This record gives sequence, structure tokens and C-alpha cells, in this order.
Amino acid sequence: MKVEIVDYQSDWKTLFEEEKSIIREIIEKNEVLIAHIGSTSVENLSAKPIIDILLVVNDLAQLDNARTEFEKIGYEYMGEFGLPGRRYMRKGGDTRTHQIHAYQFDSISEIQRHLSFRDYLRENKEIANEYAELKKALAQKYSTDIEGYCDGKDLFIKNHEALALKKHWKTYQN
Repeated sequence: MKVEIVDYQSDWKTLFEEEKSIIREIIEKNEVLIAHIGSTSVENLSAKPIIDILLVVNDLAQLDNARTEFEKIGYEYMGEFGLPGRRYMRKGGDTRTHQIHAYQFDSISEIQRHLSFRDYLRENKEIANEYAELKKALAQKYSTDIEGYCDGKDLFIKNHEALALKKHWKTYQN
């Protein structure tokens, strides 16, 4: 898979909303939340042109039962894919367009991690710009090595996820 970082595209919001409607039809009453996450959800942030979707459901077993429906709309249903309690789906093969990170409603730490990091980047333009520059440099260095690219982002993400989560918990202070 080629690692490519592109400038922010305003149609990413629309692509998310369109996919959200399709997903909603499949999962029906199992839905708790369908949220746009990842770099494509942060205005003006350069990103790999892949729409990341956080799907929170009442019951993962019901989601697993809908596997065929997701496959009919082009998703590869990958199961946990290395993260217990998650269901991962990707669409588009080597030219991936969407990926879903699905959790049951009580996987609070994973759900909050995704949402807090997204919101942190939305609120901190300087950090978002720093992240964009890092991703561009890594994409150039690891243009055909997705693992090298991801490893290069890991420390930045972990450090800023921690700050984002701490900021989130401060919202509960009296």
C-alpha cells in the first residue's frame, strides 16, 4: 500500500455523512454512535484520503451478525484485527477509502481515546499542523512501508492522546 498524504478535502465531511447513512441502515437499533474520527475529520489537516469511522454499538455479536451486509457494500470484515473488543472493517482494497473501528458501548477507554484525540486536534491548530508536517515527512520517507509510517507517528500520537485524555477529564471538575 502506497502511503500518500494529501491536503484537506472539504468533501471528506460529505463522504463521511453518506457512509454514515448506509451504515445506519445496516445496524439499525444496534447503533449508539457513528462518528467521523481520524485526520480526515479535522478541518485543514493533511491526511491519507481514508475516512475513519468510529462505530459504537449496543452489542458486538449483533454487529458480527451483520458481517454479510457490510461485505455487500464493499467492506472487508477483519474481526478484532489485533485489538480485543474491536471490530475493524476496511473498504477499497489497496486504494482504501473508508475504515470502521467498531466497539461495544462499554469499551470506554478505546472510544474516548479516539474522540478525545480528534477533538484535541480540532481545538489545537498548532499541534494539528505539527502532526501534518510529521505525517508528510514520514510518508515521504516510508512511501511504500505503512508499518514504518505508522511506527513513526506512534510516539506523537501517544503523547498527544495522553494530553487529550487529561484535558477531557478536566471537563468534569466542579
